[in-house]
Parts: sequence; structure tokens; C-alpha cells
Amino acid sequence: MSQQSLVPNPRATLRYWIGLVFLKFFGWRVEGMQPEMAKCVFIAAPHTSYWDTPFMLGVSYIMGVRLQFMVKHTMFWGPFGAFFHWLGGIPIDRRARHNTVDQCIQAFQERDHFILTVPPEGTRSQVDYWKTGFYHIAHGAGVPIVLGFLDFKRKVGGLGPAIWTTGDIHADVARIREFYLDVVGKNPELMSEIRVRPEAAAEVEARRAAM
Repeated sequence: MSQQSLVPNPRATLRYWIGLVFLKFFGWRVEGMQPEMAKCVFIAAPHTSYWDTPFMLGVSYIMGVRLQFMVKHTMFWGPFGAFFHWLGGIPIDRRARHNTVDQCIQAFQERDHFILTVPPEGTRSQVDYWKTGFYHIAHGAGVPIVLGFLDFKRKVGGLGPAIWTTGDIHADVARIREFYLDVVGKNPELMSEIRVRPEAAAEVEARRAAM
């Protein structure tokens, strides 16, 4: 079983004070509330800088949300294993018969508490389309997508609404796109348009039929 994904009293933890000192130093504040669900797929956008990770971790520490993410299993050796586990890393075997999406869905099925962080852009550079792994994972696991954000223009980070997938990926992504309309990344010129490939809808239908 995974560790508790929502901390009942964040202020009683060292992580909270680390996050608070870090964000206060840079003049940032936090908006939003803890998600009500113990399991969800967490996305944060836009992703345009190395700074996104420490700022989002700081936000999660203050809000008492334990973010977890998939890391290649070969990284979990020696002292690095303990470090990645502390950060929230979960080993994933890319050599396995099942693909990454299937392994993530299985991880949800095996845990009572799990907030999986998935970067939809997949890179800090500008891209034409978002990767759809986050959607397939949420849809296959039957969990919502929680919208995390970092607005460098306002110096605000936090959590937005939870989006439950309907199977109509383009309609669902349109709701996600509306939320991020006024959110500005650290490097605005690297921000990507929030959309998915046209064939993504067919992939969702194929996965639904196989379930």
C-alpha cells in the first residue's frame, strides 16, 4: 500500500515548513484546497522551466498533498532508491510486457491512497500536442484528473478543479484548456497549446472496448 496521499495536518510536518519557507522567499502564495479524493491523476501546467518542479513540490507540501510519480526502475539502486522513495517516486519497469499506462492503472488498483503526477506536455519545450497518457490512466483507473497550476505572472500556485473523464477526450480536454487560459508559465514563449491528437479519441474507444 502507498503512503497516505493527503496529510490531515500539513503544518505538523517538516515538508510544510520547507514548502512555506521556499515559496515565501520567492514571494509566492498558494490558492485552492486539498482534493477530496484519495486517488487521482495530478497534472500541472504549463511546464516551461526546471523551476516548475520545486515550486509545485512547495505548493504540494503546504497543501498537504503527497505527489507521486513514476521513475524508471533502474534509478532505484543504493542511496538513490531511498531518495526517490522519499520524493514520491515509484519504480516502473519499461521492459515489462504491459506498457506504462497499464502499469499505472495497476498501481491505482493496488493502492487505497495514490496521487499520481503525470506531465501532459512531457517536456519543457513547446509541443504541438499534449501526450494523452494522463487521460488514459485516469479513464482506465476510474479516477479524476486534478488540475494543478503554477502562474508565474501572479506568483501563485495551487490546485484547480477535478475533472472526471467522460470518454470524449476532446470535450474533456476543452474543459481543461478553459481552466488554464489565464495561467502563465515562467517562459511564456515555450507554452504549448492545450490539445490532443485527433486519433486520441479512437485510442480511448479501443481501451474502453478492451476493458
